[in-house]
Amino acid sequence: MTTHMLCGLGLKPEHHDAALACRSEGMWFEVHAENYLVAGGPRLRLLEAVRALHPLSLHGVSLSLAGDAPLAPAQLERLSTLVRRVEPALVSEHLAWSAWRGISVPDLLPFPRSKDALRRIASNIDQMQSALGCRVAIENPSHYLPIDGHEWDEIGFLRELVHRTGCGLLLDVNNVYVSSRNLCFDAFSYLDRFPAESVIEIHLAGHTVDPALGETLLIDSHNAPIAPAVWDLYRHLIERIGARPTLIERDGNVPAFGALLDECHIAATELRRVAELSGRPS
Repeated sequence: MTTHMLCGLGLKPEHHDAALACRSEGMWFEVHAENYLVAGGPRLRLLEAVRALHPLSLHGVSLSLAGDAPLAPAQLERLSTLVRRVEPALVSEHLAWSAWRGISVPDLLPFPRSKDALRRIASNIDQMQSALGCRVAIENPSHYLPIDGHEWDEIGFLRELVHRTGCGLLLDVNNVYVSSRNLCFDAFSYLDRFPAESVIEIHLAGHTVDPALGETLLIDSHNAPIAPAVWDLYRHLIERIGARPTLIERDGNVPAFGALLDECHIAATELRRVAELSGRPS
């Protein structure tokens, strides 16, 4: 497990003061890198102040690794500058596409897991890791409906990306739960097959039901507390793979810092328990 990192929180602007005051053991913070791709100013100064006290993770949401075009050199250069400036403990991106012919879309979209897609995404990950000078963790996606054209199952595709690029994996447990409900597969079996040795970060978040379809379609909304079923999957996962740095995500209906810290403490307690059982330090 990454030194001194137990459970962290997604850093929100309204929580900067609380983050600076927080002294919880093993605390770390994650930000969406795109919000800090600037040359200076108050936003970056606040991030550097948090970084001086806690480990930091940069989580990308817009590089469009699964897109049909090469990565944007200018964006990679800005991201590389930020990495050099704040020296994050972790860097991650999504296995998805979010740009088409120069137009960005506000979503993380799926793709057919074809041989061509594998070559293209592996090349993009190589380009990203080379530009940043560090290993990047790739996050498993959320799914809402079946799509055609797959030549690999998701676990096999992720394994091959790791093999070809040396990247790590970010395992989002809520994504697994949402996808398992929407596509009708067993979430525990998925976690049992996930390549444990490549997981360098875990995400936990809340979800909601679709306003029209209800429980038949779950939305990875990040605007609710973590569901009991997701906690169950998380405990199952870390009992299998051991403790990993774990993040609590909340992007909507953001509560007071203390409410998120309560969820963080639950995860940290589970991480310590698993580390003690395995005889490894957390």
